[in-house]
Amino acid sequence: MYKLIVVATALLTLGGCASVPKGDPAQDAALKTFHVAPDKSAIYVYRNESMGAAVKMDVAIDGQAVGQTAAKTYLFKEVAPGKHTITSEAENTATLEVNTLAGKPTFVWQEVKMGVLSARSKLNLVDAEQGKAGVKESDLAIAK
Repeated sequence: MYKLIVVATALLTLGGCASVPKGDPAQDAALKTFHVAPDKSAIYVYRNESMGAAVKMDVAIDGQAVGQTAAKTYLFKEVAPGKHTITSEAENTATLEVNTLAGKPTFVWQEVKMGVLSARSKLNLVDAEQGKAGVKESDLAIAK
């Protein structure tokens, strides 16, 4: 078992970087202004760390696939204000319920955790200051 953990750790930290299709640079810049229409809400799911760089993670909002994240990427989804469920698929399935407000962005940090055979995911609701900083150091991934 010890050898398996050592191999998994090496793969997670030293393995090649997974890549996902990147969004248009102009759209990425526009989304980083964090402007939200007064009658809508926005959800940013970002992954701004390098741990687990070899692993892509699927993200869904309210059961609808949004896209995949890789190291230093984020996904954006405009939604109606109210309650939403965000799901992240990795070695585990992480779920987070959020209540979004009209005209406001909501930020979810997709934290990468050590798994047994692959990376695990944990979803964390973060404040606007932390969320904006994390998104700004990440690139837009193309949504599905």
